[in-house]
Amino acid sequence: MDTRLLQTFTALARTESFTGAAAELQLAQSTVTVQIRALEKALGTRLFDRLPTGALLTEAGRRLLTLAEEVLEAESRLFAAATEGGPVSGTVVVGAGETLCSAHLPGVITALRGLHPEVEVHLEPCGTTTAVEGLRAGRLDCALLLEEQVDFPGIAAERVAGQSLALLCAPDHPLAGRARPVTWHELAREHFFLHEQGCSYSDWLAERLQAVAGARPRLTRFGSIEAARSCVAAGLGLTVLPQANVAGSLDGGRLTAVRGPALPDISVHLARHGRRRPSRAARAVAAQVVRHFREPAGTPATA
Repeated sequence: MDTRLLQTFTALARTESFTGAAAELQLAQSTVTVQIRALEKALGTRLFDRLPTGALLTEAGRRLLTLAEEVLEAESRLFAAATEGGPVSGTVVVGAGETLCSAHLPGVITALRGLHPEVEVHLEPCGTTTAVEGLRAGRLDCALLLEEQVDFPGIAAERVAGQSLALLCAPDHPLAGRARPVTWHELAREHFFLHEQGCSYSDWLAERLQAVAGARPRLTRFGSIEAARSCVAAGLGLTVLPQANVAGSLDGGRLTAVRGPALPDISVHLARHGRRRPSRAARAVAAQVVRHFREPAGTPATA
């Protein structure tokens, strides 16, 4: 059996849409239809109910889905075993939010090029929801998630680091250099410039400010942390960002830390599909990610 039919079958099961499966697989919708019909004919059973709202697995389709995924996993292991002895090579697609893409992944890629020059890393900036969808669909090989807990069906994740947060303002802001720590009630009267909704630490801060009795904090959200950082550097308000993303601005005097309430660390999780065996290239990328976060800066990279 052509395993491409099984790939189309599992994609349609995930998306419940011939259009969605075609987009995911980069095929014409008519090709998806033909392949599903061919698979149903070969197996002698109907796998999907075609409804106006989409394509839903039949009882037989649900029974066969796990088996199809196991066949595709076995095929992946077969190809991986055939290349175990040669140089590590291939393309690895990594999903991560802007916070990690800008502060950490360039260092990971630079170190990786010295160890495995034939490994090509493609970065896909995305939030947690999109990253999880990408892992399940096979568009991403791994993802870095800024979440306190990662508990999604079919996704395996390990916590690789914690990131310290900083409460920031411009050097000439009234709160800059104040000896007495700022309280939550005082912060709730300030204007904050935060990363977009879905950013775990920005969402946490917004909820904490909005929980202050009688407070109506002014919150402006941006799709770019650089935009938020620039507004704060111009003296327009405050923000909270990971220390790693503002080290240069703090050292250069464009931003300053505000003494205030204790802020929690945010967890960095390395996530992948729970059932798929990663390629050697993907394993090499994952190992370098872990090394980047867990080894002291300046430690030489080793294969």
